[in-house]
Amino acid sequence: MAEHPISPVRPPFPGAVAVSHLRVYDTEAPDGLVGGSPHLHTACSEAYAVVAGRGAVQTLSGDGFAEVPLEPGAFVWFTPGTVHRLVNHGGLEILVIMGNAGLPEAGDMVLTFPDRVLADPDAYAQAATLPEGEITTTGSGGAARARRDLAVEGFVELRAAVEAEGPGALERFHHRAAALVKPRLDVWRTVVADGPEAEVERTRSFLDALAVGDPSHLGASSVHRHDPPPDERRMGCCGTLGVYLP
Repeated sequence: MAEHPISPVRPPFPGAVAVSHLRVYDTEAPDGLVGGSPHLHTACSEAYAVVAGRGAVQTLSGDGFAEVPLEPGAFVWFTPGTVHRLVNHGGLEILVIMGNAGLPEAGDMVLTFPDRVLADPDAYAQAATLPEGEITTTGSGGAARARRDLAVEGFVELRAAVEAEGPGALERFHHRAAALVKPRLDVWRTVVADGPEAEVERTRSFLDALAVGDPSHLGASSVHRHDPPPDERRMGCCGTLGVYLP
């Protein structure tokens, strides 16, 4: 059987999502738990497809505090505004699927730093940004751990407030997050227009063509493959990232 040719021109991933392979951090935070940095997304839903290891995701949302176990084959997803923290019980690896490809990379994530940091955009940016030599796994990892530890400090405070007062205790953090991302919204609108909205428009044009008996777009079918991510990985919020880019 002849090998099917691989097209060199890559379309967006299905649904204009973003995909990355995550190896959750295996170092201990100040509260004794091993794992990543708690944070939320202001405009994007996120999904976890667990491929190896075991752990849990702790969340603070309109439902209060929850802890969802993670094991190979598990699939968990959550909507914008859900504070989430990955806990690694050993070898936890996840395929992360993000809505609105491009927005997470454009600053949709807000870390749960203590309020004294969240209230000052300059202080937040300084605490959230890794130095040039610490962006990938070629660095020491110290800056990513310090960032994680600061986010855990704020998460522990938020969790205590939610458990004492209910989900309404998240309101101030949500307002802080909205203020931090507001300067980026014009860029985000462009990302959405060029990505998810364009993908919807393509699908709509296919439906319109099929409605009149025109299947010509099917003739442009193609196959695509992405090589495994390189050994040098990005130091992400929750662990080291192998990023898949269409």
